[in-house]
Amino acid sequence: MEKPTRLTEQEIIDLISKVEGLRGMTVNERLYASGLMDEYDQAKVYDADKAKKILELLGVG
Repeated sequence: MEKPTRLTEQEIIDLISKVEGLRGMTVNERLYASGLMDEYDQAKVYDADKAKKILELLGVG
């Protein structure tokens, strides 16, 4: 049984927009600072497209 991820894309965008200085952070720092570490970890396992979208929204190339 798949464990669904919790947040919508808009909720993810809202979390990311509250973090200052993302450009100077590593990927893990960006995930942690935005509060998306758990969401990303779940998405990696259950929803690869969402995991990619989270990274894209965080500005990871």
